[in-house]
Amino acid sequence: MPDTYNQGRSSLSDILLAEHLLSQEQFNEVKVKSASEGLSEEEIIKAGKYISEEKLSEAKAKLLGVPFISLSSASFSPQALSFIPRAVVERFNLVPFSYDEKSKILSVAMADPVDLEAINFIRQKTGLNIKSYAASPNDVTNAINIQYRQEIVGQVGEALKESEEYNATKTVDVTQIAQIIKEAPIAKIVSTILEYAVTSRASDVHIEPQEERMRVRYRIDGILYDRLSLPKTVQESVVSRIKILSEMKIDEHRTPQDGRFNFKIENQEVDLRISVLPTVFGEKIVMRLLRKSGGIPSLPDLGLSGVSLKNLETNILRPHGIIIVCGPTGSGKTSTLYSVLARLNTPKVNIMTLEDPVEYQIPGVNQVQINPAVGLTFATGLRAFLRQDPNIILVGEIRDGETTELAIQAALTGHLVFSTLHTQDAPGALPRLIDLKAEPFLLSSTMNAIVGQRIVRRICSVCRQTYVPPPTVVDEVKKVLEKYYPSNPDVKFYRGRGCEECGGSGYQGRIGIFEVLPVSPQIASLILQHPDSATLEKEAIAEGMITMKQDGYLKALSGVTTVEEVLRVAQE
Repeated sequence: MPDTYNQGRSSLSDILLAEHLLSQEQFNEVKVKSASEGLSEEEIIKAGKYISEEKLSEAKAKLLGVPFISLSSASFSPQALSFIPRAVVERFNLVPFSYDEKSKILSVAMADPVDLEAINFIRQKTGLNIKSYAASPNDVTNAINIQYRQEIVGQVGEALKESEEYNATKTVDVTQIAQIIKEAPIAKIVSTILEYAVTSRASDVHIEPQEERMRVRYRIDGILYDRLSLPKTVQESVVSRIKILSEMKIDEHRTPQDGRFNFKIENQEVDLRISVLPTVFGEKIVMRLLRKSGGIPSLPDLGLSGVSLKNLETNILRPHGIIIVCGPTGSGKTSTLYSVLARLNTPKVNIMTLEDPVEYQIPGVNQVQINPAVGLTFATGLRAFLRQDPNIILVGEIRDGETTELAIQAALTGHLVFSTLHTQDAPGALPRLIDLKAEPFLLSSTMNAIVGQRIVRRICSVCRQTYVPPPTVVDEVKKVLEKYYPSNPDVKFYRGRGCEECGGSGYQGRIGIFEVLPVSPQIASLILQHPDSATLEKEAIAEGMITMKQDGYLKALSGVTTVEEVLRVAQE
């Protein structure tokens, strides 16, 4: 921010006008009211609700020459939070978020960044230099509730203190590194990170070394959240602790490594897949959590309903043919296939799966993990399967022409074959299979149905509220839904306000949005003409297929998800 920024701009309204956050009419109104009613410009802007609280706080910070921070995307250091107790942060409406060990500077976000009494009190209490940042009052309150409620931050803070005391009193030889990482503080940090991952329903944990710190991020409901910042001093010990748990080489730092271990908390057992990758600032660890308890959800639980559910159920009960599930990585394809297999799994059928990797074990199903190193690929495994008298075959993914050809041969010889394909939607799967050298006349006689899917976040049930969206959003929903748009005039749109339960995001849990394209006689005859995906989609819609975007908007109108979520995952 240049020093000349505030020259000639002596008030809040001047800054907001210059930043185009107030119109000229609003600016004039604020000036007139301020002069005639004797109120401050801030009070008038708040009362008029001209701009959001965050934008107002940002402008105020510029006026005061104080740096501004948006706490919703900030990373909190356990050390910083451990310096000031909750009673003090609530009294002064401030929250510490970062601590620089070298310069002994504690960074604090404040609703009132020029509250000298608060700054002096904290300085005396901690004995540290204080750097104040401006933040919106709402942001500060939410941050206090979330950060001081999270046991992860407090527990890791305590473990770090123990770690500092331990390092201060003991000089350790390199040969004793294995012993150090078994010691309480480091073991406690790692187990706290994992416990939080399980209790917060995270699917992945990213432990990332950076230049001056180590950050821990959690993927919750498909979105990464920065939840923790560890000092660089514990980096090596934390990485080595995880390597030992997953039986990797702790003295190898130059090549990627993979491992796995189980972690149990209360009655939940979690299988962890660990990947270690060398980066510029050290080794990055990603832990994928696969929950063993909880069972496999049914198709309606996943989000399939109405005509889509009926079409899929009809086609999985046919004795032979191919059913393909499409979508990008992380769109829930495997979960859908597991739900289908759980539905079909009886002692009367032989179900065989070929996966990379086997993510969940289903009792009664013969699951095989591919291993290219010894020549067990999707193609060779599928060849061997045909000699094992299967009724139902699941091939994890169709990647090449050989697998495509074998899957079609299996379907032609009386087997029901399930697989996945990386295409954006259901109609795109058929042209993709033709690209993989599948004969159109064989496809038209073997394909049963194609499913396209994405995953959206569910609105948090605790803080869900209705709101009035901009007219452009309503028009977009009407245009996509067409005849499916409700005819009643008081159509409601929903979103989450953000609360403690959902960590301020407004979302909790996930659900799928689907399109199911059954291969009808008309679609089968179209396949023979090498059609593009647009032609197939047009025909499928004419036959009653509900598209993914339509399914998403119908779920948004029923209060399950938001329009923004549907656009995030399904916008072409």
